[in-house]
Amino acid sequence: MGKKDREKKKQRKKQDKAEKMLNRKENNNKGKGLEDMMMYLDENGNLSPTPPDPRRMREIAPELIQVGVPKKEDLPPEDKTRTGTVRFFDITKGYGFIDDAITKESIFVHKNRVTENIQEGHKVSFETEKTPKGLSAIKVKRII
Repeated sequence: MGKKDREKKKQRKKQDKAEKMLNRKENNNKGKGLEDMMMYLDENGNLSPTPPDPRRMREIAPELIQVGVPKKEDLPPEDKTRTGTVRFFDITKGYGFIDDAITKESIFVHKNRVTENIQEGHKVSFETEKTPKGLSAIKVKRII
């Protein structure tokens, strides 16, 4: 590459940089009015750039609005016993996986958490506990 080619390349880079800077200045969003930046909530709770239709508005009692996460005692009690099918279980390795009958999610099970002997294909009932690696089955019993 000769000296002239390097100079041309340098000039082209300089020109591209100047064009980019000019383009950024033209498309700058600074100085927009408040109305241009305003977003509204529609009747379904979705963001919209247009104000909601006042005819569709309805009154909501302020005490019914819940801000934040509900407290634990406010949550409904859930049935902790689940059922599923043993997809994989290796007694020599000491672990396996159960497919939940309802959610179809795969749940890890360790041999220390099994109360009866289980094998692949057995229907089982179990409870779950949260671990750092995800859900784990406990109190695993075979359903006959």
